[in-house]
This record gives sequence, C-alpha cells and structure tokens, in this order.
Amino acid sequence: MSITKTSTSSDIAPSDITPLDTRAHLLAIGYQLIAQKGFTAVGIKQILDTAGVPKGSFYHYFASKEAFGEAIINHYFTKYKNRLETIGAQDISAQQKIYDYFQSWYDTQQNGCDHEKCLVVKLSAEVADMSEPMRKVLYAGYQQTISWLAEQIKAGWADNSVPKLDNIAAESMAKRWYFAWLGASLIAKISQTNTPLAEVWQMTTTEMGR
Repeated sequence: MSITKTSTSSDIAPSDITPLDTRAHLLAIGYQLIAQKGFTAVGIKQILDTAGVPKGSFYHYFASKEAFGEAIINHYFTKYKNRLETIGAQDISAQQKIYDYFQSWYDTQQNGCDHEKCLVVKLSAEVADMSEPMRKVLYAGYQQTISWLAEQIKAGWADNSVPKLDNIAAESMAKRWYFAWLGASLIAKISQTNTPLAEVWQMTTTEMGR
C-alpha cells in the first residue's frame, strides 16, 4: 500500500507562513528539534532561525521557553489522544486494539528517525526536576494513555479477547504495561539496541493472550 505524503506546518517555507500559521509552525519546528536534541540543548535562537520567525513573534505566543515546552507537550498529547481515539473506534477486538497500539510503539521506538520517537521518552527524565508546569503536563499525558489502556483491557475482558488475571484491576495492568514500555524505551536509547523493546513486547503480547 502506498502512502502519499501530505505537507505539514514544518514543510512550509517561512515566506509562505501567515500569522495564523505561525504558532503551529513554531510548535512543529520546536517538536522536531527537541525530539532530536532534548529540551535544554535547543535554544530559542535555533528555533527561530530554523522556523524563519522573528523573535517578537515567538514572545507574542509564548511567554518563555518553558511555556513553549509546555505548549509542545500539550500539542503532542492532543494529537496522541486523537490517535488513541482512532484506534479505539476500529471495529476489531479490544485485544487487537491493544496489540496495534503497542505495535506502533515498538515500531517507532526502534533505532533511527529521532523525530518519530515518543516525546515522552525524550523529555520525562530531562524536565521532571527542571519545570513543574512541564512535569504536570507530562504526567497528565501519562494518565490519559493509561486510562485509555485500562478501558481497552476492560473491554477485552468483556469480549473475552484479553485474559483476566485474578486480583489485578484493569488500571493496575495498564500501568504495569505502560511503565514497562516507557522503561524499555529509555533503556533502548541508552543501550542503542532493540533488545529491551523486544523483551517487553514479548511480555505484553503473552499477557494479552497472543
């Protein structure tokens, strides 16, 4: 199946940007740079130079770099929520929805293509002690995903596509899986191997009855 690439705000030349596009363009450029290099390594000047946007425009939309980072994370989780809703709306078993979600995580967290990797993995350890607003919005994003997973697990119990373990709540199982995947993704970055992801993938698929 061929996929036609559609343009994004990050593909737009600076001369083509209208005032209404500027905030979205800055967020897209900021996301790519921060996903590649980390929050502290990227300065406002680099963001502005890459985006082709004057300094005054940046501060029109964002009071500080911290506020910019918070907006990027919020924007990321808004899109992430839409992706979860798309998976959830499919006419397939709950087990298959969970499988598809973690399959996507496995595929995007393997070596290469940094800007495709999970922003949560990149920023979690970096900003947790640096910025309370950014920490809070990351935590809210975690909870959003864990809640979605718990809903799918409950649905899997209801349609008998996911095995139900004794004395384990759906929320607890969702947390275990999410925390395991987040940890494996961090270790994969440190080790520069996909082994941690392969291990947690095997664990998760076994527990979901695959």
